[in-house]
Amino acid sequence: MYQYNFIADNETLMLSKDTLPCISRHFNICNKRGLHARASAKFVQTVDNFNAIVEVEKDGKIVGGSSIMGLMMLAASPGCNLTIRVSGPEATDALDALEKLINNKFGEEN
Repeated sequence: MYQYNFIADNETLMLSKDTLPCISRHFNICNKRGLHARASAKFVQTVDNFNAIVEVEKDGKIVGGSSIMGLMMLAASPGCNLTIRVSGPEATDALDALEKLINNKFGEEN
């Protein structure tokens, strides 16, 4: 069983790095509209399928991957670079699913 400890930091919940190992990957937002409401909702739906904690970083700002509003506040327009960090029992599967979602342009373009 995993125990998750959180630290509040500037209104953002962040995973304590001492608690669980974390994996991360860098992504380029390549869809036409960036990380807007619909894309953010799909991101959160994907995150919710896994027993994992997800953080998304853009230009030093970090938000929880299960917050549509947080993701939208990153203002990740097309061409932006994001770092996604994931921890938890299904971290690798969650990160793979998010990579597929982003690379498929959130299912918005053929």
